Amino acid sequence: MKIGMCMFLWTTRITPQHESLLTALRDTGFDGVEIPVFEGTPEEYRQIAVMLDRIGLERTAVTAMGDPSVNLISPQATTRKAGVDYMDWALECTAALGADQISGPLHSTLGLFSGAGPTGAELDYFRDTQLQIGDLAAGHGIVVGLEALNRFECYLFNTMDALCDHLRALDHPNITAMYDTFHANIEETDPVGALIRNSDMISHIHISENDRGVPGRGNISWAETFAAIARSGYDDWLTIEAFGRGLPDLAAATKVWRDFADSPEQVYREGYAHIRACMDKAGLTVL
Repeated sequence: MKIGMCMFLWTTRITPQHESLLTALRDTGFDGVEIPVFEGTPEEYRQIAVMLDRIGLERTAVTAMGDPSVNLISPQATTRKAGVDYMDWALECTAALGADQISGPLHSTLGLFSGAGPTGAELDYFRDTQLQIGDLAAGHGIVVGLEALNRFECYLFNTMDALCDHLRALDHPNITAMYDTFHANIEETDPVGALIRNSDMISHIHISENDRGVPGRGNISWAETFAAIARSGYDDWLTIEAFGRGLPDLAAATKVWRDFADSPEQVYREGYAHIRACMDKAGLTVL
């Protein structure tokens, strides 16, 4: 098991100016970080990889598709192609970063609603575009972890059962699922059961409190969640995803209107200690 920290708490673009912060995360005990991929060139991500290697941090990648012009389930073929092209770029950047996984709501446009639930046509578009993306990911040696989001952020897949049933039908080894405790807390009648039932499809886990704040301070059933992780046989990243108000655009997108901690340091230090304590109780070990 590896413990990671998503850099969304500070930025959507990592630069050399973040080296001291990244070093502090390493010194806290994190095995790696989750790097946002929203802009830039593969060469820039290769430079980030050099910095992370020097510091001694492994990495995963995360992105989202917030622009309707790249909607992968659009009725317009040109729009769907633009979405596949976006993912091709993101995968190239992820490979340059030295990561073997990219996760996020990479099935449809974040925050774009039709006013109804998913249609048969949209699910067909999902299958077609994800098969293309899966082949591109395979060429880079990367696994894509699709995220089920709550009903206020997307309408295609809100629950792990809905997402994973379609992934099993898709049957592409490079297209998998990500489990996020924040979204599961909203949408699942039994969040722990949803994790266990779908553990065969889960390649990444986000540790996120019910208010997006400090893990361990809210009402997520952490002991039961970590016990389920132990029973499932999952043995990969447990990555903290928390948000603050430091980036106005990201705060608006994630609907963060207040501070959840006195400082980012409080979030990652308490969060790391919380994960380690939960792992110890569940009999999980860090790789």
